Amino acid sequence: MRLLVDAPWFNKVITAVILVNAVTLGAETSPALLASFGDVLHAIDRLALVVFVVELALRFGAYGRSFFRDPWNWFDTAVVAVTLLPTASGAFSVLRALRVLRVLRLVSVVPSMRRVVSALLTALPGMASITALLALVLYVSAVIATKLFSGVAPDYFGDLGDSLFTLFQVMTGEAWSEVARQVMAEKPFAWIFFVGYLVVTSFTVLNLFIAVAVSAMQNQMSEEHAEHDREEMAATMEILTEVRRLRADVEALRAKASA
Repeated sequence: MRLLVDAPWFNKVITAVILVNAVTLGAETSPALLASFGDVLHAIDRLALVVFVVELALRFGAYGRSFFRDPWNWFDTAVVAVTLLPTASGAFSVLRALRVLRVLRLVSVVPSMRRVVSALLTALPGMASITALLALVLYVSAVIATKLFSGVAPDYFGDLGDSLFTLFQVMTGEAWSEVARQVMAEKPFAWIFFVGYLVVTSFTVLNLFIAVAVSAMQNQMSEEHAEHDREEMAATMEILTEVRRLRADVEALRAKASA
C-alpha cells in the first residue's frame, strides 16, 4: 500500500482533484452558475471530499503510527476534518465557507510549496525580532509625529492612535505623499521626518524580512542537498558492501573448487 500512496501518479491525481475542487468552490460563489449547475457543483464537491477521506485512510493504513510523525499529515487531517463538520444550519453554518481550506492541501502535495512554507516557518524567529524592531520604530515615530503635527493635520496625527495608523499607511507607500504635502503646507521642513521614516521602515526594516526569508530558503535547500548526498552515500556504501560480500563468496567458491 505504501508503494501506492508514494507513487507519483497518485500525488498527481490528488493534485488534480484539489484543483477541480477549488474551481467548483469558486463557481459556487456565482449565483448564476449555482442556479444552473448547482447540483453538479455540489456532487463534485462531495466526491472530492470522499476522495480526500479515502486518501487519508490509505496513507494511515500504509504508514500506521508513523503517519502522525509528519506535520503535513496533521495539516491534511485537520483541513479535511474541518470540512466534515456539520454545516447545515445553526452555529455551524459558518463552517460551510471553510470548505475552501481544502485548496490549501496543495501546499502539502506540491513539494516546492512545502519547501517554501517550511523555510518561512524556519524564518519565524528572525522575523519576530524584526517585527519587534519595526513596532518600536513605528511607536517612537508616532509619538514624535503626534507632538509635531497634531495641530497641523489633526485628521492624520490628532492622537497616538491616528498617528500609528497614518504612519503604517505611510510605511506601505499608500498615498503617503498626500499626507506629507498637507503637513508640509504648514511646516515645510516636515519632509525630513517623512523621508527619514520611509528610509528606516520601507527601505531598511522591511527589506530585512526579505533577507531573513531568503536566508531561510537557502538553508532549507542546503539541508535538502546534504540529506540527498547522505542518502546517495548510504546507497553507494550499501552497494559496495554487497559487492564485497559477493566477491568474498566467489573467492570462497574458488578456494573450495581448487581444494
